[in-house]
Amino acid sequence: MNAHPLEWNDLHFVLAVCREGTLSGAARALGVNHSTVFRRIATIEKKLGVRLFERLASGYVMTEAGEAMQESGERVENEVLGLSRKLVGRDLHLSGVLRVAVPDALLIKILMPHLSIFSQCYPKIQLELIISNNYLNLTKREADIAVRVTQEPPETVVGRRICSMMTTIYCSTGYFAGQSECISENHIWLLPDESMTQLPIIKWLDQNYPKAILGLRCNTLLGLYEAVIQGMGIAALPCFLGDPDVRLKRILPLIDELDSELWLLTHPDLRRTARVRALMDFLAEVLEKEKQLIEGQLSS
Repeated sequence: MNAHPLEWNDLHFVLAVCREGTLSGAARALGVNHSTVFRRIATIEKKLGVRLFERLASGYVMTEAGEAMQESGERVENEVLGLSRKLVGRDLHLSGVLRVAVPDALLIKILMPHLSIFSQCYPKIQLELIISNNYLNLTKREADIAVRVTQEPPETVVGRRICSMMTTIYCSTGYFAGQSECISENHIWLLPDESMTQLPIIKWLDQNYPKAILGLRCNTLLGLYEAVIQGMGIAALPCFLGDPDVRLKRILPLIDELDSELWLLTHPDLRRTARVRALMDFLAEVLEKEKQLIEGQLSS
């Protein structure tokens, strides 16, 4: 009887704890500190007069009331996000914030100079670049546009396929130092870590060189690229990274099993938004000009 009405921000905090299972995880997701989440959850439980979580050594576990709040909260969240997308989708002005998720290597080695030109052409569009090798949720507006390397884009998004993304094995020019360049399991392999499981190199290596020596794991392609340049081992790199660099050379021809596709993706509700359409068209034109490099056709 004494419960106070909920606010949207209350749901925001409760959903974060439900999803993360810990206060520290929820704090990272919300961009606040641990103590803020602790105080907000305590205040919300007092406001409602119910306990939403059991505090265990392993983390926060939802009570029955917490599960009910998560279910209702997610419905409200989806409605709010859907309304946001629809309103943004009616925006006909070439202005505003545009969040773009793009892999690190592609951004630094190919897209950044072109994005500089885009910003000069559309000074009222504020770009927010999210350097990410993982999928962000376009449905939840974590990004408006995603440049992604994948064979199967999610069914919930729309976009266009740009070209194939070709990959092969590279080493530094001095790595073999007069020894045979025939690949064997004795070579030191540099691999992506579990955060980039979408890359097929792990499966390919297990099938072809199951006893390969692992020298290093890295969560970015640019990190692997630099490690290869330093002679730390051999690695699968996209051709747009390896081919232009005179410090590197291909050990193998293009490997079909490592082939993927480059896509430009957005949410269906945003595809007619003026600023989204402007950047999608711009990036498609830019990447088409870089197609030979991305598909590994420029190597001598």
